[in-house]
Amino acid sequence: MLLTLATQQPRMLLAIVQHTPTWVWMLLAALIWLGASQLFARSAGLRRVLLMPMTMAVFSAWGMASAFGGASQIAGILAAWLATACAVAAVSLWLHRAPPAGARYDATSQRFHLPGSAWPLLLIVGIFLVKYGVGVELALQPPLAHDNHFAFQVAMLYGAFNGVFAARAGRLLRLARTGTPAQTIAIA
Repeated sequence: MLLTLATQQPRMLLAIVQHTPTWVWMLLAALIWLGASQLFARSAGLRRVLLMPMTMAVFSAWGMASAFGGASQIAGILAAWLATACAVAAVSLWLHRAPPAGARYDATSQRFHLPGSAWPLLLIVGIFLVKYGVGVELALQPPLAHDNHFAFQVAMLYGAFNGVFAARAGRLLRLARTGTPAQTIAIA
């Protein structure tokens, strides 16, 4: 329905944005700030490297629980999210084994030296937009909260985002464990 509104009644979208609670925009600003901080080279410990994917996983799980907690298949929906996240992470790690170019791990200080990247910002905003879009859809069509097909699609979308986050952390953990970047596999 949201896509239909965007193409056929764009003014309605403006009304939706205007009636969005202020705290949602404050959350978006905080998430953008968090993602924008990843644009610059920085140093981070292991906890900090793991905090981002875990936080985004919790945000995704909260999004699904708040939207579909009353669905008859909530356990299956959460399982689909987790399976998708694991599958995307595994495929991503298999296709791209090396940590981000320029990433280093200093075993003495137990810190990662990370190059700037736009990927965390894009993933964070993507997860937020899914949560926001689902919230709008459910406000416009409340029965969707009990539509397992819709819920499974949303769960898989969240899972894809979380899988990419997990793969990035996995590559950094591999760097810390081995001390050297893994060789990338050439795909013909």
